[in-house]
Amino acid sequence: MSVELIICLVLFGSLLLGIPIFASLGIAAVAAIMVSGISFSIVPLDLLKMGSMFPLLAIPAFILAGVLMEKADMAGQIIETIQIVFGRITGGLGIITIVASMFFASLIGSGPATAAAMGAILIPAMHKAGYGKDYAAGVCAVGGTMGILIPPSNPMIVYGVIGNVSVTSLFIAGILPGIMLGFMLIGTAYIIARKRNYKGTGEPFNMKHFLKTAYKNKWSLFAPIVIIGGIYGGIFTPVEASVVAVLYAFLVGFFVTKKLRNKKLLWETLVFTVETSGMVLIVVAVTQLFARILVMEQVPQRLAEWSVSVSENPKIILLMIVGFLMILGMFIEELATMAAVTPILVPLAEQVGIDTVHLGVVMVMTNEVAMLTPPLGVVLFVLMKMSNLSLGQVARAVLPFLLTLIIATLIVVFFEDIALVLPRLMGYTG
Repeated sequence: MSVELIICLVLFGSLLLGIPIFASLGIAAVAAIMVSGISFSIVPLDLLKMGSMFPLLAIPAFILAGVLMEKADMAGQIIETIQIVFGRITGGLGIITIVASMFFASLIGSGPATAAAMGAILIPAMHKAGYGKDYAAGVCAVGGTMGILIPPSNPMIVYGVIGNVSVTSLFIAGILPGIMLGFMLIGTAYIIARKRNYKGTGEPFNMKHFLKTAYKNKWSLFAPIVIIGGIYGGIFTPVEASVVAVLYAFLVGFFVTKKLRNKKLLWETLVFTVETSGMVLIVVAVTQLFARILVMEQVPQRLAEWSVSVSENPKIILLMIVGFLMILGMFIEELATMAAVTPILVPLAEQVGIDTVHLGVVMVMTNEVAMLTPPLGVVLFVLMKMSNLSLGQVARAVLPFLLTLIIATLIVVFFEDIALVLPRLMGYTG
């Protein structure tokens, strides 16, 4: 029995038994070592190797920054400002949700956290304004997925570190696809709202009121400029930006909104960050071992040979990857998916002529689709809890948005310049 077959059987067998992804990867790696005769000395070496991966420091820092911003009510201030511009439009609250999600996503890099922050504020607001709860849950759910595409993005960091791809290039590459997807989702939200006759506030836009509100909430609105502008302007690296984000969120929450003066709240924030970061980093650590064994057994090379035997067209191979990831993402959380498949797909992409930065963006967009599809669909479960709807109701509500998301993913697959034009213009490469 070949080593790759043993890896597949043990890995998927472990997942079907409900064993966590990091343990499943570890068990599969150990099984492969036992069969192939590789020295067990690589186990501690590869696990310790993760400690020297400097870019991974950005993950716990961005998680902490995101929680601090949520607790500091920075999301609420962003929504208050955006509502003045879009509130008067048909389905204005749905459009506000998408736009606010794009803003908030540029601060925290997490899909579920973005969905939770938007849902906590906007689901009650939409329900009060006469919007259906299903529509409110659906638009908040799809808005939440923007959290892993609009940079900074935790899945992009994981992909970049494991695949040895520039994280800064990935962040820049996510901008135009994120904006394009945002406009497409706004159009979808507007069409549904118009069909259901969800009216806006009817209040005309008042520039004076807008400027006054924007000035009042300036520290929250200025956050994306500080974090993202600093990265793209070459002022600091993504890791340094994550630390700046933590400091900025704390200062705003402590001195401006004063929400973070509660010691108990701060302690809960730190505990949540440690738990979440530990979960992510242990998956990445085990993945290093898993990836080493795959390379030693030449699994990526054989997969490349098989893919080329099906088709030599990189776009066809990329579509095959998208289909595989959409199915896999129904059962595995997005960070775990990125960690598990990156060691296989990056070498494959390099051999068949797919740009690795382009692949990273496509993988993230595919994971957005997976976040909205049962049985896992992590964002669906977040919105179920917040809207008091069943999984089936929330899943049906996201279907039109899911279709839009799939179309956007296919557009980026076939028109790679949407992702690559900015990195190339700014002199970054994968």
